[in-house]
Amino acid sequence: MSQLSDGTESDFERTPADRVEFAHNSERQFALLLDFYGIPWQYEPRSFPLTWDRQGDPTQYFTPDFYLPGEDQFIEITTMNQKLVTKKNRKVRRLKELYPDINCKVLYQRDYLHLVVKYGLEEPGHMEEAPAPQRVPGPPRVHRLGEDDAEALG
Repeated sequence: MSQLSDGTESDFERTPADRVEFAHNSERQFALLLDFYGIPWQYEPRSFPLTWDRQGDPTQYFTPDFYLPGEDQFIEITTMNQKLVTKKNRKVRRLKELYPDINCKVLYQRDYLHLVVKYGLEEPGHMEEAPAPQRVPGPPRVHRLGEDDAEALG
């Protein structure tokens, strides 16, 4: 038996997605889909510096939504307006420039909507514009560039 947030007991086991506070419902639904198929995942496990000030301190980070350790793949879910999609695409391109060994894919709104409808997480008529995130992500876990990486940046 598992205890639910309202204090009642349930015969259903909690999934990993039930133990995480997601910034957006789309992330929770994606995690439920991964749980259903038994795909191990981590939520926002790591942040990557993208820009630095003159002292070498990071000034901008990118934190992909998910990491799939079995695939060595980061996933960024984008269900927001086009202006924010463009900004995320720019960050993913910068990530790939700075960290070419890091695999990161963007899951766009049309792909996400197709998945949640196909696997019964939402009814087609109930999909609406994505609301604002529920929380601001916590402090990033920083990946520092090594000396070789710093020299490559010039």
